[in-house]
Amino acid sequence: MQDSGISESGDNMEKKYVTKLLRQQGFKVTPQRIAVYSVLANSKEHPNAEMIYNQLKPMYPTMSLATVYKTVEILRQIGLVQFLNAGEDSFRYDARVDAHSHVQCTECKRVDDIEIEETSLLKNIDASTEYKLTKHQFYFYGICPGCQQTQLNKCV
Repeated sequence: MQDSGISESGDNMEKKYVTKLLRQQGFKVTPQRIAVYSVLANSKEHPNAEMIYNQLKPMYPTMSLATVYKTVEILRQIGLVQFLNAGEDSFRYDARVDAHSHVQCTECKRVDDIEIEETSLLKNIDASTEYKLTKHQFYFYGICPGCQQTQLNKCV
């Protein structure tokens, strides 16, 4: 697993918190469930189920892809994960559950968080539609810096 930058004590606190929430909601606590959440909490890549599965398979050789799908659904139900629909065949997952926007590279499919001021846009939508907005997700699409560099190198 990649270095998350989280101290061992922070990792233990994270495990205790996830364990507590799972038990409070009546779900069984398993090492695989904790590991799936840990991958998401320590990743900025917004992985899909297959990416999570491939990362954890060496440590949990008997774990199935179905286990990953079931786990992310449970984590969504207890409020630890949000599903991202970036227009791909499968969902991406994000352990950052506050309202924030995403940008996806149209070339390599990388997904990143972006911080933008959304307040005035939301007020305009609220006023012009008479909807009472309860949640939102903004997606932007473009070409990431790495793919831009690759395209430049092809032109040289």
